[in-house]
Amino acid sequence: MQQNLNYAYPQIFWVDAGNASPPVACSSVAGPPPVPLRKDVKRSQRRDNTSFYLFIVFLLVLLALTGVGVGTYKILQMQDELAQLKELTIDGRLTPALKKHIGFPDISTKKRDMIQAAHLTGKENAKSLPLEWEDKYGRIFTSGVQYKNTGLVVNETGLYFVYSMVYFRWTSCENNPLIHTVFKRIPRLPTERILMEGKKTNYCADRGMWARNSYLGAVFNLTRSDSLHVNVSDVKFVGFEESKTFFGLYKL
Repeated sequence: MQQNLNYAYPQIFWVDAGNASPPVACSSVAGPPPVPLRKDVKRSQRRDNTSFYLFIVFLLVLLALTGVGVGTYKILQMQDELAQLKELTIDGRLTPALKKHIGFPDISTKKRDMIQAAHLTGKENAKSLPLEWEDKYGRIFTSGVQYKNTGLVVNETGLYFVYSMVYFRWTSCENNPLIHTVFKRIPRLPTERILMEGKKTNYCADRGMWARNSYLGAVFNLTRSDSLHVNVSDVKFVGFEESKTFFGLYKL
């Protein structure tokens, strides 16, 4: 850093009391002012930066405390409103209008939207027809559909996907036709209406053990109170393992 030395300084006059000559101006050239040290400059800048950072941190802390205060105020306000609403209830229970205002779930809506479906598995040692099904234990469920008198009773009118799997097996080959049907019973009609049917012939070639699967599945428009059942040609050929023989439906 260079400093300009060409600047004017005030003149100095010497006065001699014994001499009548005019005062003589004495020009004196003073040295340049001292240059500040770099360390002092850096130290000053560092202090300025530290002050700036502390100011930013202070603003952030202040902002966070403000947010906490506002949130606490809102929570207390909501608690007061809830207490006031509870005072307007009957026998300490919230009315439906107040539940909706507060945001309680509408249980009646959930009931209306309940899924309509069922899945039943083969019942061990079943001997009668139509086939009986296990509805209490194992991999079974019923939701919005009732199991009654060997059949699934529909509670809502609509489109349903109906399916059935039957596992046939025996120790000897008789080659009698294996028939697997799903039929519908309508309360107001005495007759049964077949919805699906499968038939197998020539399913064994020798007199040894054999096994075959029969699967049926399709979509049907069912009416409330319709009941669905499964029938086979001979129940003695049916293996009732829950993963191989099952019956179910679900509403689309």
